[in-house]
Amino acid sequence: MKTILITGATSGIGYALAKHYAQNGARLILTGRNPDRLQDVAEVCRDLGAEVHSAIMDVRARDVMSPWLVDMDRRFQINLLIANAGVSGGTGSIDGSGSEDDQQLREIFDINVNGVINTVTPLLNRMRERGIGQIAIMSSLASFSAWPTAPAYAASKAAVRVYGESLRGAYKKDGVKVNVICPGFIKTPMTDVNPYKMPFLMDADKAASIIAKALDKNKGRIAFPWPTYLFAGFIGGLPASWALALLAGFPKKPARSSLID
Repeated sequence: MKTILITGATSGIGYALAKHYAQNGARLILTGRNPDRLQDVAEVCRDLGAEVHSAIMDVRARDVMSPWLVDMDRRFQINLLIANAGVSGGTGSIDGSGSEDDQQLREIFDINVNGVINTVTPLLNRMRERGIGQIAIMSSLASFSAWPTAPAYAASKAAVRVYGESLRGAYKKDGVKVNVICPGFIKTPMTDVNPYKMPFLMDADKAASIIAKALDKNKGRIAFPWPTYLFAGFIGGLPASWALALLAGFPKKPARSSLID
């Protein structure tokens, strides 16, 4: 039985991935911060045929995450780790200042970057020692550009994308597969608060299917949908002044009042 651990499994892509793998009879280890939602997700996945273990967990809590992850790996030998937990926020502040406050900035980096590190590092060397394992890190197509409407979010996703792609090269010879997931707009609670039209908006279940198939093929960068990926790559390849001029007119992502995972 394949053992899959997913952080941030209580909503969005994490929830969709949990359901997808549950249908295939996997052993799931799920984490989230909301006890009620986590219990609901666990019950849904059990009804779909999965063996489910769940834990209320905040990925920022390194001292809690590390021993718990090691314990789960000792008990079940994790085959696939999906570092999915993350939050979103931008410059659409209530006061109209068009800037991010310090609390939002630090919270986004703490969850989206430190949370990924706290999730990945306890298992990375354990997988290397046994010569097998797979780690998937959730980034975003926003990671390819400097988005003035969501500075911390874009920067945090760029950080984990480059981190994951670097790990892929560093650990390939040791038998550890590392994949980076870069979705565009996916219909989740995170995007439901966006007060603007989102091109090529995709259903979370469809996104989960795309991700799972690409992980099976060990695709290094899982970026989709392709029209949005092409646009993100185009913007990212422009001179900085040109890119910022194009992106400055984009609608603002809601600020911390709507910060959501």
